[in-house]
Amino acid sequence: MKFGIYPGGRAGTVCSHPPDRAEIGALVEDLAGGRPFVVREYVHYFGDSAPPDVVASLGADDELARLTMPDEWYVEAGRELDLVVSYIPQAADIPGWLAFLDSVIDRYGRLTRFLQVTLEPNFPIPLIDGSSPGVLQALTQGVPHARRALDRRGLDDVRIGFSVAEPAEWLGGDDEFWQHLSAVPRRDFADHVDYVGLGLYPDAFSPVAPRGTPGDTASLTAHALHHLREHSLPRARIPAATPIHIVENGSPSGAPRGEEAQRDSLSDMIGAILDRRESLNITQYELFGLRDADSDSTQPTGTLGIVTDTYRPKSAFAFYRDIVRSAGRPVGEPPPHGDAVR
Repeated sequence: MKFGIYPGGRAGTVCSHPPDRAEIGALVEDLAGGRPFVVREYVHYFGDSAPPDVVASLGADDELARLTMPDEWYVEAGRELDLVVSYIPQAADIPGWLAFLDSVIDRYGRLTRFLQVTLEPNFPIPLIDGSSPGVLQALTQGVPHARRALDRRGLDDVRIGFSVAEPAEWLGGDDEFWQHLSAVPRRDFADHVDYVGLGLYPDAFSPVAPRGTPGDTASLTAHALHHLREHSLPRARIPAATPIHIVENGSPSGAPRGEEAQRDSLSDMIGAILDRRESLNITQYELFGLRDADSDSTQPTGTLGIVTDTYRPKSAFAFYRDIVRSAGRPVGEPPPHGDAVR
């Protein structure tokens, strides 16, 4: 199983400091400990009439010029880039979107190991793809388009997927999303999907039951995993052989919780994931994120990092480092049979 993290220190529109590349490099190196390590990054498609304030609020002004770190950093020391291409125009624009995918592949394809086409298209909240006009077409046309574009450029080793937020009851239901996918012929969509990503924040935005009781963080995590694999994916004709990646998972440390509660929550969630990695074919886990977006923020999104916004490690940092080093494998060592990413 591979592990990774988002390093940028931004959560939606919350970001208190620009990234410090030296600090990020040292912390990621410490976490990875010489093992393969996935680094998650985001670029956004806004269409032709993106409000400048929206673009600026997401820190998305120069995404095709640079990511958080220098280009070559993403392919050094066993690192692998998981690049998310988010679709959030104000009006449906599939031709523009497909052209943007081509531009992203031209710019970052050689650096990329995993290409995620859309961000949580089943999640209809502002600034997340599920709220955008035409998102279902952006997903179902974007995945095969990206596959063809990569193949034309000789980048057939890049794995293509999409992510969803689960389980459905957190969202008020996402039946329409899966119903749409169920109507798409397998050869036109599911056959092109190399993995499905899951965004998982069971205790970040709503209260949960006390630890060790039904409805606690661990049981909600388990429910989300089983719901995705056993209920949702079969509707989209996505088989059990297609891996699940936990592409975002986090827990805040802000008041009234604290840093120890964050560590305990991550321990419960990661434990539930590791317990099911073989039975549910979960091959990758990426933590969101490395650095707090704003350690003084009262919003849960402000304190999801395992270091503060000034890069002081919290107790969750050492915990996650131990997980990576105990469950990961050294660079160059072949994976156990059946554990390789498809």
